[in-house]
Amino acid sequence: MRRALVALAVPLVSFIAVAPLAAHAQQMPPGAKQPADFPHTKLTAGMFVIDAAVAANDPDREQGLMYRTKLAPNEGMLFVFNETAVHCFWMKNTLIPLSIAFMRADGTVTDIDEMQAETENNHCPRNNGVFALEMSKGWFASKGIQPGMKIQGLPALQ
Repeated sequence: MRRALVALAVPLVSFIAVAPLAAHAQQMPPGAKQPADFPHTKLTAGMFVIDAAVAANDPDREQGLMYRTKLAPNEGMLFVFNETAVHCFWMKNTLIPLSIAFMRADGTVTDIDEMQAETENNHCPRNNGVFALEMSKGWFASKGIQPGMKIQGLPALQ
């Protein structure tokens, strides 16, 4: 009888241990691009190397980091625009808080903003630019990255 109880208890304990993890993970909705399917590039900010997914077309920019539940320590998303302008962002369906750096074509950071998860208020730079880089909230401040500094390794504009 004791062996039978142990046999039942092990799967139950395993389920209880895994159930909270499943509750916090959100599946990507049908049609959403998987994180691994975005092209990636390596950028540098000072001595820090960034693994950036690249969103260079409308569907990729619209999805951005929506539905993601975490980022690796130096992982982010680079948004590439076809025109120099004020490009605004929001955090709809974005489950993690982010920091965003807006940049000119030469990689100069013009503005940095902090964004709360799952909000729909606009985050707009004060200056025109063609790139934006989203990282985990506080990343730029923790690395000493400020407006006026440059991000290196940005793709050539088309």
